[in-house]
Amino acid sequence: MHYFRKILKYALPYKRYAWLNIISNVFYALFGTLGMISLFPMLRVLFDTTKQLNTKPEYTGLMNIKDYAEDYLNYFVTQKANAGADDVLLFMIVLVISMFFLKNLFGYLAMFFITFLRNGVLKDLRNDLYKKTIDLPVSFYSEKRKGDTIARITNDVQEIQHSFLSILELFVREPLTILFAIVTMLLISVELTIFVFIFIPVSGLIISLIGKSLKRKSERVQREQGHVISVLEETLGGLKIVKGFNAENIFFERFKESTSRLFHFANKLLNRQNLASPTSEVLGIIVIAALMWYGGRLVLVEGSLDAELFIVYLALAYQILTPAKAISKASYSVKKGNAAAERVLEILETESAIKDKPGAVDKSDFNENVAIDNISFKYKDEWVLQNFSLNVPKGSTVALVGQSGSGKSTIANLVTRFYDVDKGAIKIDGVDIRNMTQYSLRGLLGLVTQDSILFNDTVKGNLLVAREDASDEELKEALKVANAWEFVSELPDGMDTNIGDSGNKLSGGQKQRLSIARAVLKNPPIMILDEATSALDTESERLVQVALENMMRNRTSIVIAHRLSTIQNADNIVVLSKGEIVEQGKHRELLEKEGVYQSLVEMQSLV
Repeated sequence: MHYFRKILKYALPYKRYAWLNIISNVFYALFGTLGMISLFPMLRVLFDTTKQLNTKPEYTGLMNIKDYAEDYLNYFVTQKANAGADDVLLFMIVLVISMFFLKNLFGYLAMFFITFLRNGVLKDLRNDLYKKTIDLPVSFYSEKRKGDTIARITNDVQEIQHSFLSILELFVREPLTILFAIVTMLLISVELTIFVFIFIPVSGLIISLIGKSLKRKSERVQREQGHVISVLEETLGGLKIVKGFNAENIFFERFKESTSRLFHFANKLLNRQNLASPTSEVLGIIVIAALMWYGGRLVLVEGSLDAELFIVYLALAYQILTPAKAISKASYSVKKGNAAAERVLEILETESAIKDKPGAVDKSDFNENVAIDNISFKYKDEWVLQNFSLNVPKGSTVALVGQSGSGKSTIANLVTRFYDVDKGAIKIDGVDIRNMTQYSLRGLLGLVTQDSILFNDTVKGNLLVAREDASDEELKEALKVANAWEFVSELPDGMDTNIGDSGNKLSGGQKQRLSIARAVLKNPPIMILDEATSALDTESERLVQVALENMMRNRTSIVIAHRLSTIQNADNIVVLSKGEIVEQGKHRELLEKEGVYQSLVEMQSLV
């Protein structure tokens, strides 16, 4: 119930629906009991055992409420019977129907109001999860499977709705139904009710023993559901590789293994869960059977209970079984929901490793330089950068080259603050980027990555990610600078053409030029190009290179280079090896040194 209380805070905005649900459930329980009681005068009329009473009884206090109610009922039926047998029978039928109609009307209203609460909590929980998902740093997802996160936002939240929130409607309705029934049963026969209460705790103990392992079994199912979605997400993301390497069987076997585990875990969970209903029903029938034996003795042997009252008593006792069974099922649901809530809250309560400091400054301009001051960084145990320093003056282009694993892309990740440095500092105009708000820092930066990250939207929609308020004319101008307007203008619907999932309707060069256009539209003072041409053919590279030159004009640029054409005009080329600077200077200066840079150029392998 610890996690349940945390989830309940999401119900606060919808408390008026909760109150309406409670009020409706009170009337549902009340009319449910009155419906059973209304059978009593009906049975007396049918069995013709109504005591004739022509004088209206007097109320003599709460202690004699049972006798007063019975006498008043006899008086009322006698008066109706004097008007004609058909009238009294019709009245009794209308009374019974009215009670059950009102019970079901308020039952529907209770469900109607709780629906808004349940779906409202579901919506807000998903919104908070999504917001947290995009707020968490990039490093969080380098350690977690994306599919598992998707499963938590979809399956686990749905489980919370089915498990936790479904029992909200039981909080008032079922306990009140039981309470009203028990009060009435006590009024009918205290002795018989005490006899019933001997059996109920025994039944409850047996049911609780069955549900103990449900939370553990549910956790395994939810974890495996996350793994299934992970395999699916990875397969769809790498479908070209899967097909290109004829690896369909490898991935199918991997998927089958996961679904087989899910099949095994889910069977165990559902079989244990399904045991709840028949167990509670059998135990309920045993209680009713014992009740019939003991009550039958009171009616037939001792004569201390009227037969009509005993029938009503049995109906009330059976009426307790349904809510009692619902409550026992709810205890199983709580255990399942607890496991789901734990997984959901794990994300919601994860502290972001990268967050704004109190009093972080909003920096909106760039005037001097980007200074990387003696930084060191490691992803896990091994240092990727050590004591690394670099100055990037305003308006200059600095290129980073080196073999794979030399730390080039890490510098881009650190400048954009996707990760934080372990030692040293990165400063913009002398201000440590950790003392700036992340929003203002990234407002100063434009990013073009090796993988063109586009969304399943129109060309226009992808560009507006950079600036929501941009006009069509500004979009067109950005596309022209990026050398992309030529192909965009020929698309079926121009800028309103949907480019498919990850932009797969476009070629690699076209996708990259759209990425550049997006960065151009943002118009930041500092541009970071992370191997922006490495994945392109020669023709596409030429077009993209022109676009990059257009974009970098009069801007401060940090270029992580793969090909010579990207960096030969840079103001400063920095050659990295194992996280340290081994050479730096202009293109010709470095060639004259005949060192590491020259060997990279000769191999045409600036990777």
